[in-house]
Amino acid sequence: MKAGERDVAGALRLLVSELQRDLKEGEGDELSVLRREHKRRLDAASQFQNADRLDLAEKEQAEAEMISRYLPPDLTDEQLQAIVADAIDQTGATGPRDMGPVMKVVKERAGGSVDGKRASEAVRAALARENV
Repeated sequence: MKAGERDVAGALRLLVSELQRDLKEGEGDELSVLRREHKRRLDAASQFQNADRLDLAEKEQAEAEMISRYLPPDLTDEQLQAIVADAIDQTGATGPRDMGPVMKVVKERAGGSVDGKRASEAVRAALARENV
């Protein structure tokens, strides 16, 4: 605050509030809160940009970048593919109907280092190849 970064301070206050709310609800998964808030900022930036509100889009984008500093680095495609392949082997999955158990193992192994949508797409593609 002393440096005059009110936007950053406001974003951090909001993050702390969301983390405290998540803790009170009993989940206590900090990485999922950070990922959710990061995604919200990116979605909002996209919507503001589509509405020609570039000032608000830039603000949301800056907050998303600030939040991303607190997230672990994402897994590479190769790392994700290896985790998915191991999960398929471990669960004995043979097709798309086995996606649930495979996703559970992938999420456990990847921790907070992969977006759920990206993991889901990787599992779906791998299971489609298994089914062929």
